[in-house]
Amino acid sequence: MNVNHMLCDELVSRLEDKIPAMAKGAINAAYINMLAAGLSVMEVLDGMLVETTADGQHKVIRVAKPKHKVALGGVIKVRRLS
Repeated sequence: MNVNHMLCDELVSRLEDKIPAMAKGAINAAYINMLAAGLSVMEVLDGMLVETTADGQHKVIRVAKPKHKVALGGVIKVRRLS
């Protein structure tokens, strides 16, 4: 690989630090696009699973029960089903 194309650790770290903001932007864009297309979106609001429609109405489906309690900074293991 050419020396000019190699990524140093500092550059990789700076690029990795941008991932959460990019993911947040992608999720927000998908949310807006779904509503703009006239479809509904399922989301959790105030501990409730809510269906939000394009006209702004909210329909409570049920209480959103957490599957795992994780301490801040904690790590959970995810098991593959396939």
